[in-house]
This record gives sequence, structure tokens and C-alpha cells, in this order.
Amino acid sequence: MSLWEIIKRLYPYVRPYRPLVIGTLLLTLVGSLAAQVNPFVLRYTVDTVQELLNQNKGLAQGADLLLLVSGLLLGKEIINTFIQFGQKFYGEKIRINVSSTLSQDAVRKILSYQLGFYSDNGNQTGKLQTRIDRGVESLMKLVQNFFIDILPLFANALVALVVMFSANVYVGLVAVCILPLYFWISYRQADKLNGTRRALRGLRETKSQGLVNLIDSAVVIKSFVREDYEEQKQAQAQQNLQEAQLQTRKTNFRYDGLKTFTEQVGVVLIIILTAYLVLDRQISIGAIMFHILLFNNVSAPIRQLHRIYDEMNDALTYSEGFFDILDAHDAVEPTGQLLPDHLRGTFDICNVDFTYPSGTQALHDVCLTIEAGKTTALVGLSGAGKSTIINLLCKFYAPDHGKMLLDGKPLADYDTHALRQQIGLVLQKNHIFKGTIEENIRYGVMDATFEQIQAAAKQAYLHEQIMQLPKQYESDAQQLSGGQQQRIAIARLFLKNPPIIFLDEPTASLDAIATEQIKNSLEAIKQGRTVVIISHSLAQIVDADCIYVMKEGRMVESGTHEQLYDQRGTYREIFDASARSLNIEKLARVMVDDEDEVGDTAA
Repeated sequence: MSLWEIIKRLYPYVRPYRPLVIGTLLLTLVGSLAAQVNPFVLRYTVDTVQELLNQNKGLAQGADLLLLVSGLLLGKEIINTFIQFGQKFYGEKIRINVSSTLSQDAVRKILSYQLGFYSDNGNQTGKLQTRIDRGVESLMKLVQNFFIDILPLFANALVALVVMFSANVYVGLVAVCILPLYFWISYRQADKLNGTRRALRGLRETKSQGLVNLIDSAVVIKSFVREDYEEQKQAQAQQNLQEAQLQTRKTNFRYDGLKTFTEQVGVVLIIILTAYLVLDRQISIGAIMFHILLFNNVSAPIRQLHRIYDEMNDALTYSEGFFDILDAHDAVEPTGQLLPDHLRGTFDICNVDFTYPSGTQALHDVCLTIEAGKTTALVGLSGAGKSTIINLLCKFYAPDHGKMLLDGKPLADYDTHALRQQIGLVLQKNHIFKGTIEENIRYGVMDATFEQIQAAAKQAYLHEQIMQLPKQYESDAQQLSGGQQQRIAIARLFLKNPPIIFLDEPTASLDAIATEQIKNSLEAIKQGRTVVIISHSLAQIVDADCIYVMKEGRMVESGTHEQLYDQRGTYREIFDASARSLNIEKLARVMVDDEDEVGDTAA
């Protein structure tokens, strides 16, 4: 992005603060005029002192001059203090307000995107965080530079240049001739750093993502004793980042030296020219200091330009990644206008194909019907496409081809948020937010009473365990065991009490007793609702009204448990394998022997 493009993108964010901008501009104008007081006072002082000396007058005659000069300079500094405070305060207020708006806009945009946006390789958690943080930071430095640094400096320089030309055209021309050379060096510096900064951004994002992965994978790393391996990977990433940073600094130092040299050449030329004009009796001695101080005001932006240019280049680099996030319009979650009033809950999926953003095709010509008020089970080996169907039914993704109907109407026509209000979803691994147990259960219904939260926890067989904790419902939910966290997710479902329920391995993290308890609770909530369940637990699926069997993304069988078992197909293979894994025969013998013992005792 060019600087002008960034300014155009920032304008809507700055526009609400126009009074602050106008106030800053007015203070800048007054400050730029006040900054020229010193050269005039110094010229007057030197010329007056020289005149007093020529008249053989001493301190007594010059006391009034000292008082006048002291008063002028002190008064100017007092006024300038208030001006600078106003400039910096208003500029900082603009920066903070715009920063908050930008950050909130990024959050709002990200929340509106489809799940496919997060699946993209360039949008991993660490990379997104780096883009947003560095993007907002660099853009705010641009705002700060404009309102607090660049604007006052260049206003001072422009006024000083006008005064220089008014006093002496030749001295003004010397100052003007130096500036283009300096700006050209700065332009070359930016051009050299352009590619390096993009590479640097990519390396920072990679390193940030690596750190996130380290934390998430800590258990696996330690269990395989791979600390040294992961440390070497991070060390290599750090080495690459370090080399890119050193290359950036090397380029900066080289060009900064050239710019400093150029500035000093200008100072020397001003001294030589003004000294010549004094000797030629065209200007007074005081004019030497007058022009040097004015040139100092002109060159002040030059001295700061290397820092400002550096930060502006950061803005140019990181703003691209930041605005890419804001501009991902294709990733915005689609929604329809149809409200799911009087929903029955019959889903019809016809000839559906689906491919994930990674390029993996998960479904091939899938057809199935989920009847309202009944329980439908999806069965298949891992990777068969079962969870993908639930993702499509929740409108997390849209199919590539085929039809998806809800109560005879296209699923895409329904209002996405309103539809999800009617759906309860429990996954194999559910996210637990930072906060208390009460807050996490309340996520199901935000305005639920504490009594309703307790009732949901009791249905999930979690209440008694909560009451044994020191802080009970105020305990940190993320400190609970995996099984307890799963029960929180199930409690959310009971609290939401939706007409449509999707269960993807709902009891995967629970022990046998807890699984039986939750199964009984789920059986109660299933009554009269549309339920889709995915489970490797035989007990969860055998009672389903209809079972669909999937294999490698295709629907291969359907029917009740008895019908599918008699077909001796894929379902029979999965069922028999599950029975063997549970050692059903041995368990059955134990139970039979136990019953025989009970019978003998009774006899």
C-alpha cells in the first residue's frame, strides 16, 4: 500500500475526531510562528550589543536590553509549553481513540468471517495476532507522527523558510537546494528496505506462531522428550529473524550517515554565505546567527526524518497485512433473510460435495435425510466426513455442489444467527473460556438465572463436583479436568434447550459411570427433538431411529441397527470391531457367571 492509500483508509477512523484535528492544526500554526521568535530575538540582541560596544557603552546601558530579551524569551517559552502540551495531548487523544476503533473493527470483522478463513495457512492464530498488533501499532505511529511530529516540524520548517527568503534570497536558495538531496536519500533508503521489511514481517509471524504451537503442544513435546528439537527449531527461526533485523539496521545506519553528512553540508554553506555577506556589509553580524537558527528550524524535520521515515515504512509494511484482514470480504459469513419460526427440523441433503479450504475433499455426492423429532446417527471411521456434515448443517461452511434443505427450504436462505439459536452443539473437545464455571455455563443463555445454571449443571451431573470445590461456581473453569470441562459443554446444551441437537462424541472425555449418567440425561432431552449424533460408543447409536454409515466421504449404508447388522457390510465390520475392542464376550461371560451366582444364592 502507498502512503496515500493508507491515509485514505485511516480517514474514516479520524473523521469523528475533527474538532480535535482542527484544534491540533491551530496549535500547530501558532507553535510554528512562536518557533521563529528565537532567531529574531537573537539577531536583535547581537546587533544591539554590537552597536553598544561601538559606542563604548557597557553593562549599565545594556541592562534594559537584557531584561527585554529575558522577558521575551521566557514569555515565549511559557506560551510554547502550553502549545506543545496541547499539540501532544490532542494528538495522543486522536491516536488512542483511532487505535481503539481500529482494534475493535478488526475484532468485529474476524468474528464475522467463516471458519474457512481461520483454516487458511496464512491466518493461523499467531500470525493473525501479529498482524493485528503490529498493524495497529504501526498505523498509530503514523497518526502520532503526523499530528505530534511531522505536522509541527514541517509547519516550523515552512515558516522558517519563508522568513529566510524574506531576509535574504540567496540564503533561502541554499536551504532549498539541500532539501531535495536529503529527501532523495531518504527515498532510496525506503526503497532498499521495502522487500526486507516484508520478509521481516513474515519471520515475526512465523516465530509468533511457533511460540503458540509450543505452548499448545507442551504435553506432547515433554512426553516424547523433544525439548532440544523444539528449542533448535525456535533457535533457527530466531537466527533468521536476527539476520533480517541486522540487515535492516545496516541499511538504516548507512543511509542515516549520508543524511547527516548532507545536513552538515547545508550548515557549512549557510555559515560561509552569511559570513561573506557580513564581510561584504550586506547584512549585520546578528544576521549570521539569525540565518543559522532559521536553517536549524528548516533542518529539524530532516534530523527527525530518518526516524519518522522508518516508522512510516513500518506502517506501509504492516498496514497491508492488517487491512487484508479487514478486507477479507469473501470470508464474511453468508446469511439469509428467512427466520426459522415454527421450525420442525427436517434436513434433506442431496448430492452434496464439499472441499475444505486446504484442498481436501471431505464429501462426495452425499445424500441423506434427517427427520424432525427423531434421532439420526452418523457412523464411520475417522475421516469419513461425519463431523463435516454437522459443520455444513450449522452453516459453518457451504457445500461446493448439491442441495441442503431445512423444512423444504434452502438452508442458505435462513438467517444464520437466528438458525444457530435453534441449534445445540456439543463437540468431542469443547472450548472453555477464561473465567468461572458459572460464566462458562451461562454462555448457553446469557441472561439465565443462577438457579437455571445450577439446574443445567445437575442435569450434566456436574453440580455435586462443583460444590466440592473451594470456590464452587466461582472456580476457574479452565482448571477443571477434561471430563468436567466436557460436562460444562453439556450443561450449556441443557441450559440452551434448543429444538435441534448435534452431538459429536459428547461423552468422549467421560468415564464409564459419567457416560451412563449423561446418556440418561441426553435420552431425556432428546424427546421430541431433532438429534444428530456421532459416536464410537455402541450404546449411543444402537437406539437411533436411523443410522447412516459413511466411508471415505461417501454415504454407503443406511437403516436401523438391526437392518444394517444383517446386511453384513461396513456397519457390521465397525460394530464387530467395536465389540471386540470392548471384549464383549468376556464381559458377557462375567455377567452370566455373576447372574448364576446370584441365582444359586437365591436358591
